[in-house]
Amino acid sequence: MQTNFTSAQLADPHVQESEKILRKCVHCGFCTATCPTYVTLGNELDSPRGRIYLIKDMLENGRPADKEIVTHIDRCLSCLACMTTCPSGVNYMHLVDHARAHIEKTYRRPLANRLTRALLAFVLPHRGRFRAALKLAKLGRPFAGAFDKVAVLKPLAAMLRLAPASVPATSALEKPGVHAPKVAVLGRVAILTGCAQPVLEPGINEATVSLLNRLGIEVVVPKGEGCCGALVHHMGREEAALVSARQNVDAWTREIEKGGLDAIVITASGCGTTIKDYGFMLRLDPAYADKAARVSALAKDITEYLATLDLPEPQHKPGLTVAYHSACSMQHGQKITRQPKDLLARAGFIVKEPREGHLCCGSAGTYNIMQPEISAKLRERKVKNIEATGAALVATGNIGCITQIASAANMPVVHTVKLLDWAYGGEKPAGLPDERLLAAE
Repeated sequence: MQTNFTSAQLADPHVQESEKILRKCVHCGFCTATCPTYVTLGNELDSPRGRIYLIKDMLENGRPADKEIVTHIDRCLSCLACMTTCPSGVNYMHLVDHARAHIEKTYRRPLANRLTRALLAFVLPHRGRFRAALKLAKLGRPFAGAFDKVAVLKPLAAMLRLAPASVPATSALEKPGVHAPKVAVLGRVAILTGCAQPVLEPGINEATVSLLNRLGIEVVVPKGEGCCGALVHHMGREEAALVSARQNVDAWTREIEKGGLDAIVITASGCGTTIKDYGFMLRLDPAYADKAARVSALAKDITEYLATLDLPEPQHKPGLTVAYHSACSMQHGQKITRQPKDLLARAGFIVKEPREGHLCCGSAGTYNIMQPEISAKLRERKVKNIEATGAALVATGNIGCITQIASAANMPVVHTVKLLDWAYGGEKPAGLPDERLLAAE
């Protein structure tokens, strides 16, 4: 793609990076076939190629964002399926991140939209606030239907519907500390405890630590670690995202220097995609560039890390048929496709892959709150394809996908690591069918 940026514009390193990305696009349109919003809406401007044209026009002309570009950028899930499909290597992720930051700086959103986004940014990255908000949501849930009838209140209705009926008790893993194995120590890792996940389902991190400890891996919960910054990053609140990134880089660097780390293990693939990008996000900060690059290099999804270990034979082979849902941030963001399925199969599960596995389930961070209609259509399509496999349950590696799919599926939706922990001697996840009953059928 030909670009016409001035030398003054290219003096801005962010514009310079976006110009390089734009030049790689050859207008081929392969991305449209795998873009969930284009497949759903059929509008060229709701495809990666269409958004690239809008971003190019906005940045080249150095103009503020307008309602049209904000509408179409807001509809982007950042699922990154386009990057998997693109034959030219267009880094759409960095381009749309720059566009969102530009929108945040130059566009004044309607009041209701500003308030909703501010509320999400204030609550979700903080476990205490999020836990309190979920408890309050129980009082508001009966009003979700009424809120749905008012356009500006639809995000609030979506929030109330997604909130769980009860909030799990706080896990001891939220506190900093070292969890040592009772067997010979074979490795040492840090774990990202996260923000939303330990509130919604603390058992995911508990299963991770339990499994790793049995495999001889010491697990550290570092002091000072917090939200990865993904949520505000995708809202265009770049400074807030970088604050979170620096905080985590500092926390993990202290552990690297104290006792060394084999990996930084992440159990939410949405977080993993962002942490693996810390090196890029902080590349212009001389105090953090090298440290951030080191952290990004150590970041591993839990299945990615487990695949590097010499695993013993499973203690229990369930034999259940599992539909594996590969989160977009896993398959497109991190290019992890084989390891989770191989681990599940080795653990004794029968793994099936749903049709259209490349398409997003519609969760995408806060997308199912801010774009509830499109999100619901994608969820219905995803659940239909999952249920068509005839599987007894769904396995996936991202808390957003778990929440989204479970809100409509007629089967349990379980994090992959909880199934692996069970197979290798841990507790059976709650809500799973009895293998003996399935065998009798």
